[in-house]
Amino acid sequence: MSKSADIDDREEGLAFQPKFDASGLVTCVATDAATGEVLMVAHMNDEALRRTIASGEAWYFSRSRKALWRKGETSGHTQRVVEMRADCDQDAIWIRVEQSGAACHTGRCSCFYRKVDAAEGGARLSFVDAEKQFDPKAVYRK
Repeated sequence: MSKSADIDDREEGLAFQPKFDASGLVTCVATDAATGEVLMVAHMNDEALRRTIASGEAWYFSRSRKALWRKGETSGHTQRVVEMRADCDQDAIWIRVEQSGAACHTGRCSCFYRKVDAAEGGARLSFVDAEKQFDPKAVYRK
C-alpha cells in the first residue's frame, strides 16, 4: 500500500489502527463524561489500550515506572470509560470517563489545577480549582 493510501485509510477508514510513537505509546486525554472537564493526560501502550477496550476501565502505561497500571488500583479513584475516540491520524486517544473520586495523584479532581498567566519576563502559575479531595500521603504510602 502506498504511503498516501495508508494515510487515507488511517484518517478516513473504519479500521482502528493506533499509531504508537517510537516508545510504543499513544497519548490519552481523559475528560469527565458529564462535565467535559479535562481530568488528565497519560499514555497507553498496546496492552493498556487493549485492556481499556476489553474491561471498560482506564488502563495506562507509566513512563517513569515503565509499568502498566489501572487507574484507581491504589487510590480507589477509578475511571469507567463511557466513550473512546481516536484522533484523525490515530496517534492520540480521547476517553470520556465517569470518574470515581479525584483523577490527579496530588489529590485534586483534575491534573490541570494551575493556570498559566503572562508575567513580566515570561509566565507564572496560579492555582485554580485546586482544592484537594484526598491526602496523597495517606493514599500512596511508599
